[in-house]
Amino acid sequence: MDFDFSDDQEQLRDAVRKWVDKGYSFERRTAAVKAGGFDRAAYTELAELGLTGLYIAEDDGGMGMGPTEGMVVMEELGRGMVLEPLAQTLIAAAVLSGYASAAVKAAWLPKISSGEALVVLAHQEQAARYHLEVCKANAVATGDEWALTATKSIVPAGDQADAFLVPAMVNNTQALFLVERSATGVTTRGYVTQDGSRAAEVTLANTPATLVTLDGLAALEHAVDIGIACACAEAVGVMDKTMALTADYMNTRKQFNVVISSFQALRHRMADMKMQLELGRSMSFYACLKLNAPADERRRAMARAKYQLGNSMRYVGQQSVQLHGGIGVTDEYIGSHYFKKLTQLEMTYGDTLHHLGEVSERMQDTAGVFA
Repeated sequence: MDFDFSDDQEQLRDAVRKWVDKGYSFERRTAAVKAGGFDRAAYTELAELGLTGLYIAEDDGGMGMGPTEGMVVMEELGRGMVLEPLAQTLIAAAVLSGYASAAVKAAWLPKISSGEALVVLAHQEQAARYHLEVCKANAVATGDEWALTATKSIVPAGDQADAFLVPAMVNNTQALFLVERSATGVTTRGYVTQDGSRAAEVTLANTPATLVTLDGLAALEHAVDIGIACACAEAVGVMDKTMALTADYMNTRKQFNVVISSFQALRHRMADMKMQLELGRSMSFYACLKLNAPADERRRAMARAKYQLGNSMRYVGQQSVQLHGGIGVTDEYIGSHYFKKLTQLEMTYGDTLHHLGEVSERMQDTAGVFA
């Protein structure tokens, strides 16, 4: 199997890396965190690069690309800890492209592609933890329209987004709806999360909504799997940069009049960190390659990938802090922010323990050494 990237994919990587290096400095990110964790101007710049239309067909104004290009982009955004939720845009684009009616696609996909509209997934409920089938939100048909009553938590950029993808129950079946933030009955309470990005609590009270699909659980599982693949790729970028920062620090920090990179025990730690990074990278590739697989196979693959990435993120982040010493956890030093980003990504769309359970539950009868 050929794991080399095409020339177009490498050009895409270079374009995003140049933007991160030149247009998204640590100082700009810090200013965005202080301003609330979301910079609309930065999101517009991502749209100008064409990234918001990555998963949208060319007929709808997008670039017509796929999971591999998404992985390449998210890795580079991870290197810069970019706050703006491009992964949410990829989720919305894929779900609407795959499940919505022609009228809904025509109304929203061009706006998403141009960056005019930010649509995010609002699925998390307080009692659900990571279980997607748990949903207390309710939808009622009123003639040809729908009204939703729901409370959703930790919605990415929830008070800044233009619309939400919201799962809700219809006659004991989970469906998926699109709700505009400007609709009546919508209230949001925004806050900054641990890694500096923005989220919100979103409450809907008999809010008008547009039906995306009555097969809501399947669509939600697909959406979350795209989110997992994006989180895995982003984590690879974060770990890659964390490794580089740690190596630079060890090559300049002196103890007993020699740089600490000359100490064999510390070099072994760096080797172990590199091994975890490469394990994570290979599983990110695996997740990317399985995104278009049948649902059961796709779900198993995402659980396996997220489990390994969770272990890798925790190890790389913690070892980086240990090798830096006290400076590794100071807010002024960029390394502490990479550590916080890894910690939050480890819990996004299910923490490591949750996905270990998912891997176990999804094992087939033929799994194991005696198969």
